[in-house]
Amino acid sequence: MKKQLIHFIGFVVLILLTWGITDNPYSSRYLVQLKNSAPTFVSNDSLYQEIVEKAKGYEEKPIDAVIDPVWKAIPGYDGVKVNIEKSYDIMKKKGKFEEEVLVMQPIKPKILLNDLPASPIYRGNDKKPMVSFIVNVAWGNEHIPEILKILKENHVQATFFLEGRWVKNNSELAEMIFEAGHEIGNHSFSHPDMGKLSRQLAIEEIQKTNDVIQATLDIKPKWFGPPSGSYNQQTIEAASQLGMKTVLWSVDTVDWRNPNPSDMVERVRSKLHPGAMVLMHPTEATVKGLEGMIKAVEKKEYKLGKVSTLLSEQRIEMIHSDR
Repeated sequence: MKKQLIHFIGFVVLILLTWGITDNPYSSRYLVQLKNSAPTFVSNDSLYQEIVEKAKGYEEKPIDAVIDPVWKAIPGYDGVKVNIEKSYDIMKKKGKFEEEVLVMQPIKPKILLNDLPASPIYRGNDKKPMVSFIVNVAWGNEHIPEILKILKENHVQATFFLEGRWVKNNSELAEMIFEAGHEIGNHSFSHPDMGKLSRQLAIEEIQKTNDVIQATLDIKPKWFGPPSGSYNQQTIEAASQLGMKTVLWSVDTVDWRNPNPSDMVERVRSKLHPGAMVLMHPTEATVKGLEGMIKAVEKKEYKLGKVSTLLSEQRIEMIHSDR
């Protein structure tokens, strides 16, 4: 009996030793691991809760696109919130809250520009500190190279609305504009008064220009700019039928009147606003005043870029480059 008891005790000791090497929660190795991990868990849990609480102060609700009684279609604007999990993963390495490393993510509006009925667009959302230069081209060839040079030197990209007939006769200049990285819009084919055309004739004018631009630059414009800003509902619906939106402007340089360049710059500066679309043409006044207009926009701390970027819902701080 005594001998059997000794064997049993030896067996139990052997089991305990083996268990200690592997899964025994009281083994020294496990206790060291527990000691090292416990404080980190407590610290991280506290940090996570701090991020959760402070995240509320950084959240902004999205703004839906709307049809304004004056400005017609106005695009929406993304809201923003803190991505708590990603922010926590970054901050847990230092174990403390740091505002500068917060990871933000957009909140999309429920109603987007594409959800609105066919309507003209004069401006971007007034919560978006950005401006676009619109250049309507049907003449003024001699000034285009200099305009492109000034835009390049100032790292600015614009949206050029090209007349189809002009593209057909000036394919090299059209390619020069496109290859410089600027956005291309449709400015009708023969520069008619679109407000007097039927829907079918409007479709023909827009489609013919799309065909010429497609053949020349291998792209299809998404924006239509009616000559002289003249349009009717048939015009808007014609563009919409072709998958395009009609774009006008909220600030006019009136450069076709050959104004004094400094007066023109002051005119633009005084009318600038968030979401502005500034209309210009390839004129001598524009060449002389373009850099001044760029500086006026920059002084107000607005970003300059293409119409597509301006009219997107994307928040300004999440636009990395429009170059």
